[in-house]
Amino acid sequence: MEKEFKAIYGQAMSIVTHKPSQYAKNITLRYPMKSTFKGDKVRICLDNFTGKEGVVFDSVTIGRVISGRDLDPTSIVDITFNGSKGLHLDVGEQCYSDPLDFKVHEQETIAISFYLKEFTHLRCGVYTQGPLSTGYFGEGDFSHAGIMDHASSMKTPWVFFLSEVAVLTDAKNQVITCYGDSITSQDWPDYLQKLMWENNKKVSVVRKAVSGTRILRQYSCVQYEAYGLKGDYRFGHEMHVAGSDTLIILQGINDIIHPVGVEKNEFRPWQDLPSSQELIEGLRKYVKHAKSLGMKVYIGTLIPIEGWRTYAYFRENLRNEVNEWIRTTDEIDGVIDFDKDICDGHKMQDAFDSGDHLHPSDEGYAQMAKTAYNKMSME
Repeated sequence: MEKEFKAIYGQAMSIVTHKPSQYAKNITLRYPMKSTFKGDKVRICLDNFTGKEGVVFDSVTIGRVISGRDLDPTSIVDITFNGSKGLHLDVGEQCYSDPLDFKVHEQETIAISFYLKEFTHLRCGVYTQGPLSTGYFGEGDFSHAGIMDHASSMKTPWVFFLSEVAVLTDAKNQVITCYGDSITSQDWPDYLQKLMWENNKKVSVVRKAVSGTRILRQYSCVQYEAYGLKGDYRFGHEMHVAGSDTLIILQGINDIIHPVGVEKNEFRPWQDLPSSQELIEGLRKYVKHAKSLGMKVYIGTLIPIEGWRTYAYFRENLRNEVNEWIRTTDEIDGVIDFDKDICDGHKMQDAFDSGDHLHPSDEGYAQMAKTAYNKMSME
């Protein structure tokens, strides 16, 4: 049986929301993930893509999860990088670990832990949300500890530095990469993964999404820098997902809703507002790049925005023009019509609306996952 490394977990690495204090010292970060595949070896990637300072990982380990943040202490093994148990990542650098002999069972939950002893600039990471997206941090070195003391540790929605975990498994197993903004950094990819498991599909769903990101623009100011890098900078970096042969793109709504004019917000000028053709050309660049990597490409339609605080008819027209191209182009392998399935006329269905008229509710995200699953199952 031919084998290759296939990602069971992945995150985009972007600029973390600015706070007065962004340095941490003497902490352990622990990230659990359930493996879709069984495998004989494990390989991870640590990434300082948006960092402004080097990062020292004093210890990096893997272990089998008992419950929540707690591991079987007898299962914990060091992960090495070029033969060393520690790792220094320079600014903008990423590093894959040495392949580790560590048997992973299908549907088993494992966890990656790493200890940051000295002051570390927590700039490179991403906010995630969903039923499968939980991380933990604790004061002190728990990298080799099974039980992470609950009094000195807690959950975090932020994933720092860990961009991929892959296992050596059957080459026939499939990996889907979901690329986008806040709507994709939230729940629907997790619900899609759960649907794959419920239907006994050997398919791993990997998220590469950053809240606030746009296809064509990015912010240079500190206030909005965490809204992330534009597509030209981030897309290529995020597409190298181990074993991924399928891509779902859902992006473009922030390009439409952000610009309001400098009289309202000095960092959101009207010249940032694209035409529908400019947005379509941006999506075409994504498609061309992904196709060059041998991936099938699906694009999701942009979901309703009526009621959002910057809603206007010209924005709705832009959204509809982009959606029309997505629905009719022959340049992609298929359309996932999120808009059609959660829409009520021109608005999001009430049950599917989180209340801000832009981001779906849990029910809305579950419906998006069903829409994507039904399309994938037809292929």
